[in-house]
Amino acid sequence: MSLIDQLQDILNSLGGFGPVLWLCLAFSAGLVLDLVMSYRVGAVQTRRWVAGFTALSLLVAAGWTLLTPVRGYLFLHLLFLDNQAVFIQVVVALTGALVIAYDAFTRTPTPEAPYSPLHHLLMGLIIGLFLLSTSVNLLAIYLSLELVSISSYLLTALSRTRRASEGGIKYMLFGAISSAVMLYGMSFLYGLTGTLEITSTVFTVELAKNSGFVIAVASLLTLSGFLFKLSLVPFHVWTPDAYDAAPLPVAAFFSIAPKAGALLALMRLLTALPVGQFVDIQTPLAVVALASITLGNLSALWQTDAKRLLAYSTIAHAGFLLVGVVALSEAGFEAAFFYMATYLPINLAAFFLIDLLARHHGGNLQIGQLAGLGARLPVLSIALTVVMLALVGLPPTVGFTAKLLAFSALYNAYETTGNGWLLALFAVGLLNAVISLAYYLKIPFLLFFRPSQDSSVIKPLPQTAVWLAVSLAALVVILFINPDRLLNLIAVF
Repeated sequence: MSLIDQLQDILNSLGGFGPVLWLCLAFSAGLVLDLVMSYRVGAVQTRRWVAGFTALSLLVAAGWTLLTPVRGYLFLHLLFLDNQAVFIQVVVALTGALVIAYDAFTRTPTPEAPYSPLHHLLMGLIIGLFLLSTSVNLLAIYLSLELVSISSYLLTALSRTRRASEGGIKYMLFGAISSAVMLYGMSFLYGLTGTLEITSTVFTVELAKNSGFVIAVASLLTLSGFLFKLSLVPFHVWTPDAYDAAPLPVAAFFSIAPKAGALLALMRLLTALPVGQFVDIQTPLAVVALASITLGNLSALWQTDAKRLLAYSTIAHAGFLLVGVVALSEAGFEAAFFYMATYLPINLAAFFLIDLLARHHGGNLQIGQLAGLGARLPVLSIALTVVMLALVGLPPTVGFTAKLLAFSALYNAYETTGNGWLLALFAVGLLNAVISLAYYLKIPFLLFFRPSQDSSVIKPLPQTAVWLAVSLAALVVILFINPDRLLNLIAVF
């Protein structure tokens, strides 16, 4: 391709790159806004303005992404914008906007602790996720993941406490290890194929010329970075400490957005590998999903802190999310997208509602402190009960529909391939859904069937935050009653 053709391709690519450019501009404008207004109106008003500007910028990016007509390769096959990438970008942007809105509604800023860096770092992380969702070049995938990771490390250690510093360091150390392993695997893939573009036919053809063992080793090493972002075994160790250390809105964001970006990148890589007669990638993925579901559920049984319980819960749900991917079929991938989309309101509602209930005890997130609040805060308690049912996967919540679709795709894959590990994942996964009843329903049991340990007057809660959390919980039931619209939307994407 001549230089003129390359320049023309770059110019043509700007049309599909508009939302990312907008986020970069909003990121820079937010920094300037923070700097200028802090001298004019003070830290408290500055934080509110920055929060509103950041949330509005994310909604604009989501709308722009949906309305962008450009589809196809961008910047000389470095990125690829398709409907799946648009779907993930919208999920990420909505998650960011909701998290920032909740943080603005609930946190009372002070001149000493305005918390403005949270919004800037979150914006940087979201830019990385937008890039990750469109990356089809190994180098672009690696750089996008690093942008996401570095922003995540800083967000984890944002609070000026020893626990935050410890959680951030642990997160960074495990991230560095997984990043190095992934880069090592990518170097193998490049050496075997001679190209960094995973959607190229050359990539698949050249890779298929090697032995199955070599392909499996290179692929599994490369997948480590995605397993890390998805909090899957054996790259899950950072999750409880990072979630515990990070501010609650940040932990809520971690539980959804990075997983959405990593999910699509993982699917792209898996579809590029010469699976089947050349290499069996289903079995290792089934083992990872099985281990993540089991370890996450068993570890959650012993937790007394609500945030750590939800951290182990996300490990288990990452395994359930992988169930659809393991099927390696169109139905399985659609089930994984549906699971990801419905996990957004479920998990955000879980974090928000527990935080609101904990405010009665000064923000104490010990599960035992929730006892007796069902009679004193009935709306929040009922909403949290609905969300816990959704996390288990019981009707009448969309969590049941999501698990049904994922395990149906998995069983169909087993009938097609006859792989015994898929049947084992099917059986053990359903068994783990039953085991999860023990710790998810412990919270509603404490809310409604145990006396309160505190007879003090209920402290007033920010009503906007309350209705935001309750609305997310209501959406969990609405999507169960009418999932067709979301399913049709995913099918179109």
